[in-house]
Amino acid sequence: MGKLFGTDGIRGKANRWPMTPEIALQVGRAVGYLFRNKKGRHRILIGKDTRLSGYLLENAMASGICSVGAEALFVGPLPTPAIAFLTTNMRCDAGVVISASHNPYYDNGIKIFGRDGFKLSDKLEAEIEDMVLNESIASFRAEEAEIGRAYRLEDAPGRYIVHLKHTFPRELTLEGFKIVLDCAHGAAYKVAPAVFEELGAEVLKIGVSPNGLNINSNCGALYPEKTIEKVKSEGADIGIALDGDADRVIIVDEKGQIVDGDQILALCARQMQKEGRLKGGAVVATVMSNMGLEKALQEIGLRLIRTKVGDRFVVEKMCQEGYNLGGEQSGHIIFLDYATTGDGILAALQVLAIMKKNEKPLSELAHLEKFPQILVNVNVKEKLPVSEISGLKELVSKFEKELGNEGRILIRPSGTEPKYRVMVEGKEDIKIREIATIIAEHIRKELS
Repeated sequence: MGKLFGTDGIRGKANRWPMTPEIALQVGRAVGYLFRNKKGRHRILIGKDTRLSGYLLENAMASGICSVGAEALFVGPLPTPAIAFLTTNMRCDAGVVISASHNPYYDNGIKIFGRDGFKLSDKLEAEIEDMVLNESIASFRAEEAEIGRAYRLEDAPGRYIVHLKHTFPRELTLEGFKIVLDCAHGAAYKVAPAVFEELGAEVLKIGVSPNGLNINSNCGALYPEKTIEKVKSEGADIGIALDGDADRVIIVDEKGQIVDGDQILALCARQMQKEGRLKGGAVVATVMSNMGLEKALQEIGLRLIRTKVGDRFVVEKMCQEGYNLGGEQSGHIIFLDYATTGDGILAALQVLAIMKKNEKPLSELAHLEKFPQILVNVNVKEKLPVSEISGLKELVSKFEKELGNEGRILIRPSGTEPKYRVMVEGKEDIKIREIATIIAEHIRKELS
């Protein structure tokens, strides 16, 4: 058996190790045991997206939680950030999300939030992993009268909708806005339309008919083509494409042009700085964010602070150093004043508020001069630390000198697959393609 936790919780094919009901039950036991309060009831919130396998795993998880004397609170299909919010709002000891985010329906995953609404530290994940894999939790069972109960929290969607509406300026409405909204047949299929409609917008809905098998299937943030097409054909003001668990968003302007996470960060940073709401004079993003974002922020006196890939690392840096805006190019945007994790609906609301305040179309507000960026995936038989691949350091050093201050090279191994990702960025498209190809071929040759 390998490790359970990857870069964002546990993930794999549903009903195959590690995403089996047996593992879910054990994880439930470990979470229920680990997050006990000293006094009173111990309550663990369980949410999910719309995958068929969600039923299988949420019930197994609840069984594990109840077996150690804790209570399980079911909230049904809700976005990942809703679970983070509700965990703190309901004063629960932990929150669990059963979702594989943007992956196809046949995958599933488990993400865990502590009582503070933040994803778990590496240390806590390692503790849970040890309890599950070494069965150190096996001997702990609640006494007969102390076995936990399971409840369904009926008003969970309403609580989250109210929370989101409170992040939108009270003096503004969305009346007169026509919004195309793609929920990817995922967790936000009910709450997202309700939020925008209750604020006054006309909402044209896509991806709001989940059947357990169609989540993320040619729709949502990974496949925004339908959103683009509908924005153009309907003359909409904006398109909003969420992923399966709605923790990320890709936006489409009124001309049908994609506005990605880097552009959203630049747009929001400018507005927050203007209003005196941006903390620390910086925005936190990952090593994948475009150099164009860095330069745009520098022009208005702000810094870009980079972390490893993964929204949890962005959030960690924000918390450590007191920043309140961060995110990823892929559309995870974190507004720490309102949320503890990426929230696609919340991010879209902030963009809409900026459009209303400035009375300008999104195409005028979201312009960002980007550097060409090439990403090549290299499949290999075995993975070594990048520093141990023969001749790679010298090759990269040579190309970095050629690029100077007008480009970057980033090589990182995949956290879940036998592959490396080679990213090259620079001003000349032909040149960076050539560099990326040469580096990728070198890695392939050395590790084939």
